[in-house]
Amino acid sequence: MIPAGRITSIWRYPVKSMLGERLDRAEIRELGLHADRTWAVRDVELDATTSAKRLPGLLWLNARYTQAPPPDAGPGHAPEVVITFPDGTEVSSSDAVVHQALSRYLDHEVELRPLPPIDRRDEYRTPRATKTDLRTIFGLEDGEPLPDLSMFPVRKLAQISRYATPVGSYVDAYPLHIVTEQSLAAMAALAPDSDFDVRRFRPTMVVDAPGASPHPEWDWCGGTLHAPDAELQPLIPTIRCVMPSHEQPELKQDREITRAIAAHSRRCLGAYGTITRAGRIAEGDVLQLDPPNRSTLGATAGSGAAKVKWAVMRAVSAAMPTGKRS
Repeated sequence: MIPAGRITSIWRYPVKSMLGERLDRAEIRELGLHADRTWAVRDVELDATTSAKRLPGLLWLNARYTQAPPPDAGPGHAPEVVITFPDGTEVSSSDAVVHQALSRYLDHEVELRPLPPIDRRDEYRTPRATKTDLRTIFGLEDGEPLPDLSMFPVRKLAQISRYATPVGSYVDAYPLHIVTEQSLAAMAALAPDSDFDVRRFRPTMVVDAPGASPHPEWDWCGGTLHAPDAELQPLIPTIRCVMPSHEQPELKQDREITRAIAAHSRRCLGAYGTITRAGRIAEGDVLQLDPPNRSTLGATAGSGAAKVKWAVMRAVSAAMPTGKRS
């Protein structure tokens, strides 16, 4: 093993797309950080979980647990949260008016929904996305090419086309999202007029990883990070949607954020991953890396599996409707 870096912050989001809270330490399990995103907003018309990609006003709402989440917090067990609106009004998830208050604030009919039990898979489903949907999600102008999603394994591509979030979680794709201070600094140097504040990117944890690489977390993909009491596996670079460019408290709207990431880092910043050994993580924890086997990864990239993935992606793109849903 070799030194990788040190955890400098840990973040939990009680409600998907609402403001996060910084923790000194936290339990981390197969489904992610304990009590992360146990609530989300559901679009009533679409009958699907939604986020600030479509409703950026969510980024101005603060959500906090009324007490420390119990050990069973998770699918089917969402602890009570209190949502604070920009004018200071507070509404509890246990209050029947919470749906009306959110709908009025967002000017869109929504409901606050707890994380469903894993066996209620239908509640995680989403209508099939259109190409217009993808342009909205990634903030693309007419004529700009759709994003390259080839970093996702075929199974994950199939999952995210069928479900709004992975079954058992309200995260977008993977339970772990790592961002390094070096990646943020590298992008800030390329777009000096923009503020690459970590809050824009909603990580699970931030790592200080000194070294020569501008994006250390990409170099870790395929390896294993060992914390003192947990093991983490970075898998693929995190492809960025339009959310980091949206305005939120103390951070102005800035489309150059996502333009710079698209132009200079293949539309990626950070790394998605999984948890291979549950345990606890804390600020200050030193991480050790079992490096990925690059020769194996290179062989895989040129294998028949990669060709199958590209065939699947072309078929999905060809079958995807071009316009808005009826």
